[in-house]
Amino acid sequence: MAPDSERGSKRDSKRGDQRADQRGGKRPIPQGEQFFTPGATGPRKVVEQRSAVPMTFLFTQVPRWVAPVVLVVLLLAGFAVTNPLGGVAVLPVIAFIGWLAYLSWPSLRAGGKLLRVAMLTFLVLLAATRFGAF
Repeated sequence: MAPDSERGSKRDSKRGDQRADQRGGKRPIPQGEQFFTPGATGPRKVVEQRSAVPMTFLFTQVPRWVAPVVLVVLLLAGFAVTNPLGGVAVLPVIAFIGWLAYLSWPSLRAGGKLLRVAMLTFLVLLAATRFGAF
């Protein structure tokens, strides 16, 4: 069992991390089992390695609220604007959701995979309607 002084310092450092996050400061990278897919080869390995830097930046340096707010604003613009500009607004949402779906695909069950395919299909159809495909 750790002495009281060690437990107190760990507790204080966690509180400091939470306070830094609330102030918009840098967040530590969360502990996890593995970042990359074990035994990945070819395109998956390349995408995972090239995604490491932007993903780390997005999830540690940018405030937590920025990505969801930007994506929601772009999606709402895609719904509201019925010309090709609405389709352009939806494209970054498609790219982000597709990127996350690709990275999480090996760890998903059938229901999760189906949900991601349905979401991407809906977004692609939304963009296609805004570009005048239908």
